[in-house]
Amino acid sequence: MFQNVTPVTRNIVLLNVIMYLAANFLPLNLYSYLPAFFPESPYFHWWQVLTHMFMHAPLAQPAGLSHILFNMFTLWSFGPIIEHTLGQRRYALLYFASGIGAYLLNVAWNYVELSQGADPAMINSIPMVGASGAIFGVIAAFATLFPDAKLSIMFLPFGIKAKYLMPIIIVGSLYLGISGQMGGVAHFAHIGGALIGFLFALSWRKNRFRIQ
Repeated sequence: MFQNVTPVTRNIVLLNVIMYLAANFLPLNLYSYLPAFFPESPYFHWWQVLTHMFMHAPLAQPAGLSHILFNMFTLWSFGPIIEHTLGQRRYALLYFASGIGAYLLNVAWNYVELSQGADPAMINSIPMVGASGAIFGVIAAFATLFPDAKLSIMFLPFGIKAKYLMPIIIVGSLYLGISGQMGGVAHFAHIGGALIGFLFALSWRKNRFRIQ
């Protein structure tokens, strides 16, 4: 099964699984150093901008296992298509740029929260983990490159075209992020990743027929 998955996607999934097992079963205390903290937090280190993409909610938390399983299943579903379309180098760049964009927009929202009177101690102490931002970039790229592809989601008996489903997800994330509902989910990180993925795919689509 693994040999049928494109190489970059396969390696990202494997690295996520390895990091998850190491963080939860080895005495390495990776959750203190690899999740992404707010830049002004005493726990922040520069490498967290990248390493947070390979960390997921601890197994001890209620949603710990489902967090990584859902993310990896989604990447497994969409990643190979985009990797085939863009090529390995562009796909890897899209993935990591989306993850970084996710972190940056989440930080920007943290500054907005601070300006509105949020507790700095809380902002500084809550880490950001997960590949969701990077994966949202991959999904947004899919919706941009294959807008008429029909996607099936749970509880709906019919498929929805990607060009309609993605805006619905983004608007939903924006609402949940602003309202503060579903606390513990970095909704603006999802939006940031999707924005980078959309811009990257849009640029590639516009320039792919340009004479080199």
